[in-house]
This record gives sequence, structure tokens and C-alpha cells, in this order.
Amino acid sequence: MTGKILIVDDEPSIRQLFDNLLTKKGYEVVLAQDAGEALKVLEKDEINVIFLDLKLFGINGIELCRQIKALKFLSVIYAITGWAALFEIKECRNAGFEDCFVKPVSVDRIYKAVDDAFEKLDRWNQYGKA
Repeated sequence: MTGKILIVDDEPSIRQLFDNLLTKKGYEVVLAQDAGEALKVLEKDEINVIFLDLKLFGINGIELCRQIKALKFLSVIYAITGWAALFEIKECRNAGFEDCFVKPVSVDRIYKAVDDAFEKLDRWNQYGKA
């Protein structure tokens, strides 16, 4: 399987965990520790599957999701958080998140979310070519 995935989390251990899990499955993983770094990556790289921590320093994940959707409206973006009580699911959906996962997230759920995202992007790309 191929495809690029962006992981945005301020915790190095979470970034490394996602990198290890997804690289093992054959994906190319790009890591960012904050919103500024993530936006720089997305300006120069074609990445449409993204996992965002909701509680980031500076711009939080909700605002970052809105900014990404304005730039790349077809992106499939997942929220990941250890602070579920701070964020409402309605706020996440309104910002453009596909789904929200509370840490710790099971490996199987991560793999399923990524597979679903790339399947959806493939369908959307085929639709655009019709």
C-alpha cells in the first residue's frame, strides 16, 4: 500500500508511534510538531490524509483543521486527543474532521481509518476524472 500521511502532535512519542505503525504498513509518514510546521509541509507536499492532535501549542487542532480544509478541501482529517472533555464532537465535525479518536487509540482503528481514507480519496479522484 502507498500513500502519504501527515501526523501533527506536540508529543514526540505519539509522532514516533504513528510513524512506526504506519511505515510498517507501507505508508510514507511526514511528522510535524505544531500548526506552523504542518502548514509548511502542506504547502509543498501533496498529503491528503492527516491526523491532528486537538491540543497543540499556538493554533489548536480545530483551527488548524479549518485552515487545512480551506487549502485542501478533499483532505481526510482525523482528530486525536487525550483531552476529549475539552472538545465537542460537533465542534470537530464543523471544523471538517472526518472522525475523532481518544488516546490511547487502538492500532486496528488507526489502520482502518487510514485504509478508509485512502479508499475514499481514490473514489473522489475517480469521480473527478469522469
